[in-house]
Amino acid sequence: MPRKASLVKMAKSKAHSKKQQKRGVDFKKIKRKIGRKLPPPKNATNTEVKSKAITLPEQSVASEKGGLAVNKKGLTLKELLQQTSHHNPKVRRDALMGIKDLFLKYPAELTLHKYAVVEKLRERIGDNDKSVRETVYQLFKTVIFPSCKEDNQGLFISLTMAYIFNAMTHLSIDIRLMAFKFLDLVVQNYPPSFFLYAEKILQNYENILRKNQYQFYVQDKGKLKSVLAGLVYCLSLVPCNKKEVDSCEKNEAGQGMLHAFEPDVPTESAGFPVIFKKLKDLMPALADCFQDFVSLARAMPVLDAQSFDCMLGILQCIDIAAKFFIYGTNKGKSEYQPHGVPDVTVWDENFSSLLMKKVLQVFPLNPTCHVSEKDDDRYFILNTLVTGILLQFSEWICPPAIIWEKFLEFIENALLGKIYSGTRSGKVVWEKHLLSLLPFFPKLVSQVPSNWRSRLLQAFTKAFKDCHPESSLKLECLSTIEDMLIPKEDRLYLDSSDPEILDHQIAWIRELSPLLILLGDKHPSCSQVVLHLQLRLGQCALLNSSLAWEYDNMQYSLLEFYCTCQDDGKLHYGPFIRLPRDSQELSLCCLYYFSNLDSPLLQSIASCCLCPDLEPFILLRSIEVLHSAYAAGHVKITDYISFIITLLSRFKVLPENIYPVKESDIKMRNRKTYKSVTTVVCSNLSQIGDSSLVFQILEKVTVGQILMKPPLDNACAMLRMLAVLDSKPTRLSEQSIVTLSNFISGYLIDVVHCIPEDHDESKVSFPTLLYYLLPCFFLFDRSHKLLNLVLKTMGSLITASSSSQCSPNYIQYAMECSSRINAIVSVLVFMHKDVKVQKIIFAFKAEIVHMLQKILSLQSSEEISMMMFIELSSYPSILYLLRGNS
Repeated sequence: MPRKASLVKMAKSKAHSKKQQKRGVDFKKIKRKIGRKLPPPKNATNTEVKSKAITLPEQSVASEKGGLAVNKKGLTLKELLQQTSHHNPKVRRDALMGIKDLFLKYPAELTLHKYAVVEKLRERIGDNDKSVRETVYQLFKTVIFPSCKEDNQGLFISLTMAYIFNAMTHLSIDIRLMAFKFLDLVVQNYPPSFFLYAEKILQNYENILRKNQYQFYVQDKGKLKSVLAGLVYCLSLVPCNKKEVDSCEKNEAGQGMLHAFEPDVPTESAGFPVIFKKLKDLMPALADCFQDFVSLARAMPVLDAQSFDCMLGILQCIDIAAKFFIYGTNKGKSEYQPHGVPDVTVWDENFSSLLMKKVLQVFPLNPTCHVSEKDDDRYFILNTLVTGILLQFSEWICPPAIIWEKFLEFIENALLGKIYSGTRSGKVVWEKHLLSLLPFFPKLVSQVPSNWRSRLLQAFTKAFKDCHPESSLKLECLSTIEDMLIPKEDRLYLDSSDPEILDHQIAWIRELSPLLILLGDKHPSCSQVVLHLQLRLGQCALLNSSLAWEYDNMQYSLLEFYCTCQDDGKLHYGPFIRLPRDSQELSLCCLYYFSNLDSPLLQSIASCCLCPDLEPFILLRSIEVLHSAYAAGHVKITDYISFIITLLSRFKVLPENIYPVKESDIKMRNRKTYKSVTTVVCSNLSQIGDSSLVFQILEKVTVGQILMKPPLDNACAMLRMLAVLDSKPTRLSEQSIVTLSNFISGYLIDVVHCIPEDHDESKVSFPTLLYYLLPCFFLFDRSHKLLNLVLKTMGSLITASSSSQCSPNYIQYAMECSSRINAIVSVLVFMHKDVKVQKIIFAFKAEIVHMLQKILSLQSSEEISMMMFIELSSYPSILYLLRGNS
């Protein structure tokens, strides 16, 4: 029953629902689930546009770029430059990398479009993205600047400076630091840009170094180090002496710059007064920064590298500025003091007070506790810079006695080498930075009390002796010694009247000769510095008797520098032979200033002159200097003549054969040099005094050397020397005439034997033969007795046998009888050809006829050629003598 009732009820409900559906619904209620997207309304407009691609082969993108330079991704320069302004930093960075790739592949693109490229890329100097800034920096550094070095860089430098200055004022510290990095890059590649924008550059450095600015990144000292390095380079361009000022002004005058793209760019560089004023404003910021770093360093157990670099950069900036201030002050207020700038003297006092409070009073910088070896070297460098700043301002800064004592003690310990770590690297650091103090040493020693003068001189002498011979420290010590020994108008020098000062001066002088020998020929630049000091010392030694005596004694220690003779008789040449020409000439000039040039040194120099490796110029220069020394009374006449005789008698002429010269002998020939030496010596001998007195001194020595049978060239030179000093009638003694007659007869025979028997004056051999014969003819003209003895001696040689005991002693080449007789005939012929000798020989008719008869009697001999008779028959005057006698 209940089941039936339920079925009836369901049937009624279905019928009711169908009835309701037929009646209709005005608003259909749709149930929506939460979180699902609503469907669009039925009356919504469909805005979707559909299209199909149309293929047009003539309008492809690839064909539009045909012939254009593209990078690896196929983008042109124009497209890449457009992408550098993209909102996505990755796209900007990739575009910059693409530009670099394109310029490396197509360098001509940069040349053609460099100004447009720089004008677009400068916008990225202050980019908000760090990677973009670094990429554009590397692009300028590695590609753009190196490719435009030979072009007018001033134009595109002017395109970038406005953006660099704008980035320096950015709120972001990183962007500001990158701007200084860009500025350093610009100044490195185009130094005149600093002077064009000096006022703005120094102002921005002052702003970033202010106390409320640098403290933001003092924890990241590497960034401050980069800023200071750029400032150091900029200040290094500022001239600090007259020479640098002239060079700077010359460079500025030659730099023509175009500013068509930048109307607000300055048309001329900032003058020195502007730089002067801005540096004044910059110094307090540097001093405050340095003082804070000193406090920070003393609080640290170890001085880290970045803090050291920052402190070093600050001190370098102060040091350069100090040099510029001093030069500007000494130059004069009228030239360097602009309108509105305080008085230079007052300004120096203010700056001195600033240095005293912020820099000098913290000296020494070392902490009281023990530090490492590396810290020792770092603090030594910093203390050396502070000391140099004090010494530069010594005229304006008068520190208290306690502080002054600390500085003097530091200088003494630095010279003694007590401060550096003691390691090998520490010694290098010590030598390098000690150099900066030595230029102030002469002035410092002349101003300190006597007790400190003694201590400092002892320390300096020890440092000079202990440092390496070819080191930079040794060279700087030599320069300092010159300042303390040589008086100059613009600076003080040590008075040698003080015995203690004189002792040190003597010690320095005695080190010069051993130093020259120790340097040898391996370090010519160092040797030249020593020789220059020796020359300057010799030039001023005449004004100081104490130094002159010590300078004269120097010659005995110089023997090893020139040449010495060993126990076995061999010569040992010193460095002089192998040094460059300018050093050799310096050493020769030093010889002139020895007040008494002794014979041992003259012998040593003569041995050098005889060395085949010595240049002819230096050989002749040696003769010139020694002749000047003799003329000044620094060489005895006997020593001078001994030098000349040694030079002419022992000079080895090459090649030995006089004529002809083989091709293999051309490289080693020096006969022309020896002839020049002979000419110079003969000229000097005619000027050294009374010719008769000189001849008396020279005669015995020369004849003694001739008796030793020297080679023909040497014999000719000595005969020429006698002929120059001889007169008519002759000054030769009877003994010398007899001795020379035996030698000259053999000499004449050897000369015509060694030179071809061609008497044609047009031949090359004829002037050569006359060169060797003329000295004898001059002597014959002045002494007829000498000619008579020579003719008799040659007559006796006609029948002498080469193997007999009466063989001539002075004949070296024509030993055979036939060659000897041929040579005698040639000698007679040449005597006949000389006008003066021809007149003389007729006075000795008997001797000549006797010789001719001996020659004719030997015509039938197999050893004698008939060519002699043919030779004689060509001279009727000789045959006339023969016929007249018969």
